[in-house]
Amino acid sequence: MKYTIPHYFEQFRCTAAECVDTCCAGWAIMIDEKSLEKYKNTEGALGNRLHNSIDWEEGSFQQYEKRCAFLNEENLCDLHLEGGEEMLCDTCRNYPRHMEEFDGLREGSLSLSCIEAAKIILGCKDPVQFITMEDDTEDEEDEEFDFLLFTKLMDAREAILKMLQNREVDICVRMGMVLNLSKELQIAVDHGELFQIDELLKDFGEMDSLLEMQKQIGEDPMGENEYCSEMRKMFRTFSKLEVLKEDWPEYVRKAERLLFGEGQREYLERRKAFHKAIGLKSASYDVWSCLLEQLMVYFVFTYFCGAVYDDHILGKMQTAVVSTILIQELAQAVWQEKQEAFTFMDFVDVAHRYSREIEHSDINLLRLEKLFDRLPLFQPKQLIRILSV
Repeated sequence: MKYTIPHYFEQFRCTAAECVDTCCAGWAIMIDEKSLEKYKNTEGALGNRLHNSIDWEEGSFQQYEKRCAFLNEENLCDLHLEGGEEMLCDTCRNYPRHMEEFDGLREGSLSLSCIEAAKIILGCKDPVQFITMEDDTEDEEDEEFDFLLFTKLMDAREAILKMLQNREVDICVRMGMVLNLSKELQIAVDHGELFQIDELLKDFGEMDSLLEMQKQIGEDPMGENEYCSEMRKMFRTFSKLEVLKEDWPEYVRKAERLLFGEGQREYLERRKAFHKAIGLKSASYDVWSCLLEQLMVYFVFTYFCGAVYDDHILGKMQTAVVSTILIQELAQAVWQEKQEAFTFMDFVDVAHRYSREIEHSDINLLRLEKLFDRLPLFQPKQLIRILSV
């Protein structure tokens, strides 16, 4: 079995009770089948508590006031304290480490929804390196797995990550390029022309493709008024999603008030002030573009190759681009409140809050892809125009 992980994967250390936002509250913690069987057969006081603290139909831990039944007042896990680490289910043992399984390959990543993991992901100043290892573990073959498509997706993702990490190019141009490439990849897959993918990757890797994207951004720039209108529409997508934590709707409403509450003119002026304050499009631009690069690389590495199971290549890239845009907008709202007091940790908090709501819900990820497919706002051409502002 082969394993691929980002170079920072082993840096994570859980802060347990000291964590400012426990991972044991606000979402349903699903239990793997092996652990469920173990819990069914556990006897004594712990066994009784397990039987009364699990939703056996859903296969998850019960929640009381949005907190896991085993999370005590000190924000420590009673199941771990009473039964040891071997009693933890896969989710609790591994989080925020996430493992995606393909035929013959497992890919590990840290989840942005954990604030300590988010600090590592976003604090990485160098381009992320991905390490592949191999051990003697035998993998179970899946006869229905589309290995040819997966191979092409792996090749495409490698090319996309290389584009995203080319720091000689403006980050918005990089995002536009990978959007356009994903659109063309989607067309090739929809038409069953997988062997066209090699030629696409070659074309997009040449200088002409970069120049074409720069030209495309310059030819049809989005005006500031249209940008403001489109961003308000984009914010409304939050209202169509499942709510996981009670404080999230008010968090979004507050951000929307701060951004748009005093009208379009104020929003645009504050946007310019925000960009100036964080160094966007200035000598300090590398700091901000690095944060956006790490967000894009995170979402692409985590989700892109999952298209082998549903063929939704473009939807995976739209998720990456739209998530990066929305996190940036939420960060602007926080900056408007804090001004000079705005720090790297404020950006980390925004990113982890967003991830916690979106990535912890398969329903939300699916709803977003459906919206991307249906609404003109999220089509590649329009998203590229948004990136041009």
